[in-house]
Amino acid sequence: MKCRHCKKELNNVFVDLGGAPPSNSFLTEITIKELEKWYPLKVFVCESCWLVQTEDFVDEEEMFSEDYTYFSSFSSSWNDHAKHYVEQMTSRFDLTKESMVVEVAANDGYLLRYVQEKNIPCYGIEPTHSTAQAAREKGIKIFEEFFGVAVAKRLMGRGLQADLMVANNVLAHVPDINDFVKGFSMLLKPNGVATFENPHLLNLVDEIQFDTIYHEHYSYLSLTSVSKIFQKNGLVVFDVEELRSHGGSLRYYAQRLDTGSHQISRSVRDLQEKEGDAGMGALYFYQDFQKKADKIKDDLLSFLIDAKKNGKKVVAYGAAAKGNTLLNYAGVRQDLLTYVVDLNPVKQGRYMPGSRIPIVAESMIKEDKPEYILILPWNLKNEIISQLGYSKEWGVKFVTAIPEISISSC
Repeated sequence: MKCRHCKKELNNVFVDLGGAPPSNSFLTEITIKELEKWYPLKVFVCESCWLVQTEDFVDEEEMFSEDYTYFSSFSSSWNDHAKHYVEQMTSRFDLTKESMVVEVAANDGYLLRYVQEKNIPCYGIEPTHSTAQAAREKGIKIFEEFFGVAVAKRLMGRGLQADLMVANNVLAHVPDINDFVKGFSMLLKPNGVATFENPHLLNLVDEIQFDTIYHEHYSYLSLTSVSKIFQKNGLVVFDVEELRSHGGSLRYYAQRLDTGSHQISRSVRDLQEKEGDAGMGALYFYQDFQKKADKIKDDLLSFLIDAKKNGKKVVAYGAAAKGNTLLNYAGVRQDLLTYVVDLNPVKQGRYMPGSRIPIVAESMIKEDKPEYILILPWNLKNEIISQLGYSKEWGVKFVTAIPEISISSC
């Protein structure tokens, strides 16, 4: 296999998580009676550009299908994040009713609705039909397709270039990362700005966040690798922020390489030094991750088996993609984890891919009063514990597995 950015041969395995179905391919009462497609889940690191990336087996059309089940608006903390972002960008870049904001991977309109509230013209690009329809129901204009150079050219021809382009948690999701980034350099106005957010590889390694590895995430990114990818495709990073979202993310501010006027911020140099000091430009940084992931898997299994032996019921909260990676790598099934609760009604009544654990409404927790709730989207731990505050009535304990088994009360 060759690197999806620089095309150099990939020889170094970062982690091998065995195999799994695509993490958002939730099963229905019909499909649970059929064979699932499982694919290898192996990740390599490129010694040339330091892009960490999956071995390719699954087409993006299969993972981002018309019945895609991830809707951003179901997380209150993520809605707050989006609202604050719009306030911040409107002020920083003087966005007005004469501006144009474009979000790539607009999902269900969770962010562009706040742009609309400010009467700033906007539109979204979203390939999954289910979320695109949800955004349209909010009155947002959506182009339902995968973004890249061809789409950028077509939108340019319609006079739809952008003052601000937004790409939250999508850069990692594209198989042709060069075509994707090149599209931004074309669709931006000469002095336009694009912001990208994605989990930071440095945090993934330091916090052993191996469950964020799944087939939808083709790439695992750092400023070290992103700077090279952007430079090659007509963009340059002029500012960067470290965020707390998704277990530790980066927000890159990029401008066109040929016409951008923003000065390079000190924050860019500081983060480059931080990544360099951590060793992200050397192979040793990426070694031994497998052993750390295996320990988490073993510890989770030990906890679940001990709970079963002691007659304690364990359920999970959050039918998240990261949870599917964790459960499938550990080989967890319904005998150890009774069900998974999720707020999204689209997921309720379905089953987790691979493990085939049923997904139910939150009311089941109140009925069953389990002794333990395993929080699968650990990045939303505080939000979920607050939401389930009523469970302290029967002394429930909350469990997270990343970066190590942790058990706490309300």
